Amino acid sequence: MNSAKRFEIFRMFFSIVIALLVSFVLIFLVSKQPVEAIVTLITGPFKSKRNLANVVESMIPLIFTGTGVCIMFSANQINLAGEGAFHLGGLVASVCALQLGLPAGVSPVVALCLAALAGALFTAIPAFLKIKTSSSELVSSLMLNYLSLWFCTFILMHYICDPQVGAASFKLPAESELITLLSGTRIHLGLFIALAVAVFGYVFLYKTRMGYELRLTGENENFAKYSGVNIVKVILVSQLVGGMIAGLGGGVEILSPIYNRFSWTSLLGYGWDAIIICTLAKKNPIYTPLAALFLAYLRTGASIMSRSTDVTLEIVQITQGVIILLAVAEQFLSKTKHKMIAREAKASLKEEEAA
Repeated sequence: MNSAKRFEIFRMFFSIVIALLVSFVLIFLVSKQPVEAIVTLITGPFKSKRNLANVVESMIPLIFTGTGVCIMFSANQINLAGEGAFHLGGLVASVCALQLGLPAGVSPVVALCLAALAGALFTAIPAFLKIKTSSSELVSSLMLNYLSLWFCTFILMHYICDPQVGAASFKLPAESELITLLSGTRIHLGLFIALAVAVFGYVFLYKTRMGYELRLTGENENFAKYSGVNIVKVILVSQLVGGMIAGLGGGVEILSPIYNRFSWTSLLGYGWDAIIICTLAKKNPIYTPLAALFLAYLRTGASIMSRSTDVTLEIVQITQGVIILLAVAEQFLSKTKHKMIAREAKASLKEEEAA
C-alpha cells in the first residue's frame, strides 16, 4: 500500500474520531446524563441479539445505494436519482410479487431482475438528457426523484392498495419473501446479495477496461476524450449500472422480512445516505460494506440512546455532517500527506542508491 492510500485511510479515521468527539462534547453540553448517553451510543448495539440484528438489517440497503453511487461518482456523473431508482425498484418488485403469481424461488428472482431493470432505465433519463441537451444530471436527477415518488404513490393508491388497510398494498405473497438467515431476527438473503454487489462493483471499476475508462473520465474528462475514450458510452454505462444496483436494492428491501406490504409514501433517504457511504468508502465499492456497517451501527446506537436517555437522535446527523466536511476538505491534513509522500520518496531513493 503506497503512502497516498495510507494517508486516505488515516485521514478518514481521523475525521471519524473528530466527528465523534464533537458529538460527545455536544452531548455533555445538552444532556443531564452525558456519560450514560455516550456509553449507550457506543455499546447499545451489543446489548442484545435484536440490536445487533438491527445493525445488519440497516446496513443492507446502504450497501446497494452506496455501491451504485460509487460507480456513478467515479465517472464524475453526479446523478442523485439513486433515491428514486431505489423507490421505483421497491414498487416494481411489489407489483411483480402481487400480480405474476410465480412459485417460491422463482418469484423473488424475477421481481428483483425487473426491479434492477426499472432502476437502470430510471437513472438513464438524466444520462440521456445530458447527452442530448447538455443539461446538468445533478438538477434533472433531483427533480426525477419526486416524479418517482408521486408515480409510485399513484400506482399504489389506484392499483395495488388494500382498501382494508389504507395507504399500503395488499400483503405480498410468502413465495416472494427473501429467506431469513438467522431465526429470531430479520437478517435475510439480501445481505449476501448486497455483499456480492459490492464485490461486483469493485471488479467492474478496478478490473475491467470499462471501469478503467469510467475512472479515467472521472479524473480528467478531456484527457480521457483525447485518449480515445467514448464519453457518451461512459455516461450511459455509469448511470445504467448505478441505477440498476439502486433498483435492485429497492427490490431486496421490499421483499425482505422487514416488510409485508408496499407502503412507501415518502422517499426513504437511502439515496442521500449513499453519498455518505460513497464519501466514507472513497468511491471504492469494496469498502461500502464497512462504511454501511459504521453508519448503521452509529444510527442504531443513537436510536437506543434517544429511547433511554435525554439525548435526541439528531446527534447522528451532526456526526455525519462533520465527517463529510472533513472528508471532502482537500487541505485537511495536507501537510501530513506531503510529509508522508516525501518520507516514502526518500526511502525509495536510499534503496536505489544502496542497490
